[in-house]
Amino acid sequence: MTNEADRRPIAARNLGITQRMAAALVARGASPNGISVAGMGAGLLAGLCFAAVAWLPGAAWVFWLLGALLVQARLMANLLDGMVAIGRGVASPVGELYNEVPDRVSDTAVLVGLGVAAGSVALGLAAALAAMLTAYVRTTARAGGAPSDFCGPMAKQHRMALVTALAAWCAFVPSDWGGAAAVTAVLVVITIGSVFTAWRRLARAAAALEAKR
Repeated sequence: MTNEADRRPIAARNLGITQRMAAALVARGASPNGISVAGMGAGLLAGLCFAAVAWLPGAAWVFWLLGALLVQARLMANLLDGMVAIGRGVASPVGELYNEVPDRVSDTAVLVGLGVAAGSVALGLAAALAAMLTAYVRTTARAGGAPSDFCGPMAKQHRMALVTALAAWCAFVPSDWGGAAAVTAVLVVITIGSVFTAWRRLARAAAALEAKR
């Protein structure tokens, strides 16, 4: 991903520690596509941790914490893959696939895992489908000539921030305050917010294409 206009605007990209991590990976010749796959692995493991909350409730707080950390690891990989690609000056013919497909897999794993924790796989699937819709609208609009649009209110970083906050909350508060009810509420917010985000991106893309005409 070398076109600046097609990069998700992330403030953490400019942090010194992030740039040092990217520089270290560049110096070691790390593969941007490999980093993307590693991020997908973290997303899949996060989903398993969240599902394990329902399977092994006695160790729920451990799985909530692990899930939160893995979600952040997934986001870090998503951040570093593009920085490493630019730092090394490499552009893979399949780079866009590695950039997009692992994100969709990770989102689905995390949200379906939360659905299992909430006792409603269907709700997890609904949230995953809504999240996928935001990406579908963005990529379709870009293919049609509109600029890449990463607006919220429920873009990827917003969804994963909410998931991380939920996991941390459920890990540290009494089960009466968290548990399935809290997870259900967050999944509903993600689903509704993602549908609204997709509609907003679609409207903005239509306006941009009309302006070009």
